[in-house]
Amino acid sequence: MPLDTILIDQLELFTVIGVHAWEQHMPRRIVIDLELDADFSEAAASDRLRDAIDYKAVCDEIETLIQTQRFQLIEALAEAIARRLFTKFPIAALRLRIGKPGAIPSARDVAVKIARQRADYAVCGR
Repeated sequence: MPLDTILIDQLELFTVIGVHAWEQHMPRRIVIDLELDADFSEAAASDRLRDAIDYKAVCDEIETLIQTQRFQLIEALAEAIARRLFTKFPIAALRLRIGKPGAIPSARDVAVKIARQRADYAVCGR
């Protein structure tokens, strides 16, 4: 099965995240870079969205997740996003980076990067 990749770069969202008390009261910006691997051959042949991975729907799922759940660690958020995307979309693998700009005043960004495969989860795909 061929694997192709959807890239979503610098998805900027706001969420309440952090372990410090002051972080629990104000939304802060996070920046997400995402690579989704899947077989695009059916979508390429049909030219229909229903045969593709709708990247708008992917972004909406991530936004819904961060608006409905609270996380202290970006590591936990990364894992939750991966689990949600494998549950909702027929992807084979993903690479995800979540940056938390301003987390360390002397650093431009602090980030977590994970790579996961469908086999890592007991979830069903389309």
